[in-house]
Amino acid sequence: MSYIPNLKTKYKEVVVPALMKEFKYKSVMQVPKLEKIVINQGIGGAVADKKMVETAINEMTTITGQKAIATLSKKDISNFKLRKASPIGVKITLRQERMYEFLERLINASLPRIRDFKGISNKMDGRGNYTLGITEQIIFPEIDIDKITKILGMEISFVTTAKTDEEGFSLLREYGIPFKSNKK
Repeated sequence: MSYIPNLKTKYKEVVVPALMKEFKYKSVMQVPKLEKIVINQGIGGAVADKKMVETAINEMTTITGQKAIATLSKKDISNFKLRKASPIGVKITLRQERMYEFLERLINASLPRIRDFKGISNKMDGRGNYTLGITEQIIFPEIDIDKITKILGMEISFVTTAKTDEEGFSLLREYGIPFKSNKK
């Protein structure tokens, strides 16, 4: 018997029936699902200090359990002392089991650690996807606060197969993401 993440089981047993009832789908295949989670971290100071990118890659790898990659600049910008193809950020794409494990840790361990947390904004992108901005990477329990050199933020994008914002919002709400209010 292989390992199945809790949220994957919850999707099949709770989320699918709830969404089928809410949107009156005729087939299980019409129910939207979470495709991937993409995490981006732009590092403005990376132009001056190349070690910041390595540190960010190590932190992101620790948080997600999957190796992060450096993102490179697309063109020269002299005002920012930026050269083409120099590392300026970090990104990682999570799918399948790792995606569900990360989402579960985010909902149950990381988001409640945010100071004065009252839920996250419910602003979708118009196509059923959602991007959550996090201002500090120290909300993740995997990060050792004593070893942090600089507080960095990140964007966590939830990419779904939903066709509308309502479907995407309902899908993420059923997973247990704590939105500020359940109504748009």
